[in-house]
Amino acid sequence: MKIAVVGATGLVGRTMLEVLAQRQFPYTELLMVASERSKGQIIDFQGQSYTLLSIQEAIAAKPAIAIFSAGGGVSLEFAPQFAAAGTVVIDNSSAWRMSPSHKLVVPEINAHLLTDEDFIIANPNCSTIQMVMALAPLHKKYKIRRIVVSTYQSVTGTGKAAVDQLMNERQGIEGKKVYPHKIDLNVLPHIDVFMDNGYTKEEMKMVNETKKILGDNSIQVTATAVRIPVMGGHSEAVNVEFEQDYDLAEVVHILENTEGIIVQDDPVNFVYPMPLNAVGRDEVFVGRIRRDESQPKTLNMWIVADNLKKGAATNAVQIAEYLAKKELVG
Repeated sequence: MKIAVVGATGLVGRTMLEVLAQRQFPYTELLMVASERSKGQIIDFQGQSYTLLSIQEAIAAKPAIAIFSAGGGVSLEFAPQFAAAGTVVIDNSSAWRMSPSHKLVVPEINAHLLTDEDFIIANPNCSTIQMVMALAPLHKKYKIRRIVVSTYQSVTGTGKAAVDQLMNERQGIEGKKVYPHKIDLNVLPHIDVFMDNGYTKEEMKMVNETKKILGDNSIQVTATAVRIPVMGGHSEAVNVEFEQDYDLAEVVHILENTEGIIVQDDPVNFVYPMPLNAVGRDEVFVGRIRRDESQPKTLNMWIVADNLKKGAATNAVQIAEYLAKKELVG
């Protein structure tokens, strides 16, 4: 099976390559694709040298799967061209997520919806993925009425330039700034652009994507997305109101028995999820599981995951694995 990674030189693209290797994805040929200006450069990976291809060269090569992490504009322009050539595209941008004609997939939740007619598949937003991983099994059991979420997101979610800004600030070095303010020793309640309703695009992604992935437009969601000076891993404080009351021990049991979830919930011994411990891991970590004592049928949770792994690369590769396993790609 021939597979292409589009945007192979970026933070997420490089992580996708690592995940493909770690999970021993059964490709027969790996195509690394970058911008036209990077075409022809040599990249060393897993003891082999690869020549970076242009997107047009990759389309002509007709891979079975192309995993995109190159921005929405690139995806809108080129994903249909790959699809027309018979390649299944798994896209990590926001370009196709809310399209009614395209599936938005977290494999543990809704991969079963995929068919051999899906040639462009959307990978959800990183913050949405980790939240719905924990909420999906609880929604099945108790039915979610409303979600209030505040995120605490790593600078790696913005990309290499943001990491460089943080490290430059810590060392007192003047350099390119991608945030409107200093990020080191600071907190920015601002991720992506502000919209007319006062929310950011990141916050509205969580609202809309959650409903689509869980297949329930009746769920009310409100979000506040915050950037913090952390080098890897997103954290979320999630307050969820159910239609049915729950047993706290049963909630923990459900989460402990959900694929891809690790419960870390022993506050007496200072055990709770932290981004420092989630970096490099594929799982979603859940802790601080407790009843909201201010209103009935409501739960508080703290959810942490590596935004470059399960929040992006791992989820995309898992989609590719599902396609291969179900023989939905050639």
